[in-house]
Amino acid sequence: MWVFCNVKVRDCWAATSVTLRRCLKLGATMAKSKFEYVRNFEADDTCLAHCWVVVRLDGRNFHRFAEKHNFAKPNDSRALHLMTKCAQTVMKELEDIVIAYGQSDEYSFVFKRKSNWFKRRASKFMTHVASQFASSYVFYWRDYFEDQPLLYPPGFDGRVIVYPSNQTLKDYLSWRQADCHINNLYNTVFWALVQQSGLTPVQAQERLQGTLAADKNEILFSEFNINYNNEPLMYRKGTVLIWQKVGEVTTKEVKLPAEMEGKKMEMTRTRTKPVPLHCDIIGDAFWKEHPEILDEDS
Repeated sequence: MWVFCNVKVRDCWAATSVTLRRCLKLGATMAKSKFEYVRNFEADDTCLAHCWVVVRLDGRNFHRFAEKHNFAKPNDSRALHLMTKCAQTVMKELEDIVIAYGQSDEYSFVFKRKSNWFKRRASKFMTHVASQFASSYVFYWRDYFEDQPLLYPPGFDGRVIVYPSNQTLKDYLSWRQADCHINNLYNTVFWALVQQSGLTPVQAQERLQGTLAADKNEILFSEFNINYNNEPLMYRKGTVLIWQKVGEVTTKEVKLPAEMEGKKMEMTRTRTKPVPLHCDIIGDAFWKEHPEILDEDS
């Protein structure tokens, strides 16, 4: 009798298995449609393997945006801190970013060489970073511009660049920091001529045409008593974001068994967060101090 029962159970399971396979096959067939062929037109934008993936965002028409929202010239610390806050938010959401660099209205995000986020699709990298950054800019606006309402939503365009070696990545970041220095030196002199000497923007532009860095430094020092080297590092060097361990102090109420009322005690917890630095990244000192950024296992 037990043999007979076992045979019946085995036959039942076999029939059920066949029926299940037929249903799954039918379901897979039904899930497709005759229109699905259009997926074949999608371009393959997979980034090269074992390369650094860099996403750079730039503010769209930010000259107009800055004027409409009364940004201070030549630098508005509120706007720069807001940009950094947005970049930190992006890094917290996309933890495969190992370093970010920002200046003015731009930010560059470097993803790990071995990152497989979004199957390394360039369009996914760019759209995720751009959308997270832009939404954060609107979300945190009031924290930095308390008395200035946001008149219209800002826009950011993005691009994806792939760098095959550590040296090319370092050269890219050096290029962006050199660009920060060149632009900030020019803007510092330009706005000093406009705001303190009373020149029109056209006159200031003509005055600076053909001048070298030494000439601009001389104008700042001799005419305005400004030593460019004493300007804030955030303006001259931009902002570097790297992951660092930070101790956070929180207050918690602790109730001991023998006590009726709890006591408030401060507790320190260590967390890894994207921390802003204003330092030179063109030389070797920064990279020797933070070798984990270019770690081959990243």
